[in-house]
Amino acid sequence: MEILYQSKACIVVNKLKGEAVEGAKKGITDLQKAIKTHLNTDFAEAVNRLDVPVTGCALFALDSTALNYLNAAFACKDFANKENRKIEKHYWAIIEKPKDAIAETGELTHWMETNTKTNKSFAYNEEKTGRKKSTLKYKVTGEGINYLFMEIELFTGRHHQIRAQLAAVNLHIKGDLKYGARRSEKDGGIRLHARFLSFPDPLDKNERITVTADPPQADNLWNEFLKMCK
Repeated sequence: MEILYQSKACIVVNKLKGEAVEGAKKGITDLQKAIKTHLNTDFAEAVNRLDVPVTGCALFALDSTALNYLNAAFACKDFANKENRKIEKHYWAIIEKPKDAIAETGELTHWMETNTKTNKSFAYNEEKTGRKKSTLKYKVTGEGINYLFMEIELFTGRHHQIRAQLAAVNLHIKGDLKYGARRSEKDGGIRLHARFLSFPDPLDKNERITVTADPPQADNLWNEFLKMCK
């Protein structure tokens, strides 16, 4: 595995598509178990829960004190105030080019709920009991013939949030059949990558840990994304 950061309190790895950060079902790689084996430890708990087909920065706490501290930081609800925001999360997404042009930058706010039977989330424009407010900002960094390259800053952490919010405005991540993509990826996965993660250090509350992950799947599309961002 590619380790992006490691201390006594936590570890960040560059998750591969097809890996489950916890509760792996039969036939799916258990990243939590792999970390325990690699570090020869009995404790490794996921803090940010990336979906199985998603790649990028996956944070695990290595003791219960760090887990409680990091869970509290991720649960901070003051996401509108950048000065008070404890966690910063940025994603890269390759989007099927829509028929109609979209604004180069924008902010999406929805109220989301999840159907546990189908393991799918839905983003609505109306607030309602049981729905959770969900907010993200996006920026289109470039485009090709068939795809848009998008940077996303995630302010909340709802189940399938980016996938569901983009689908609600007719934007579909390449390969994400569950949320409306035209076709799947040849080797599985979807083109959503947790690029950047910044969080307070459990060992020193006055310091921050910042990690950046390149897409582990090196191909023409991701290489083009990297070029545009540079």
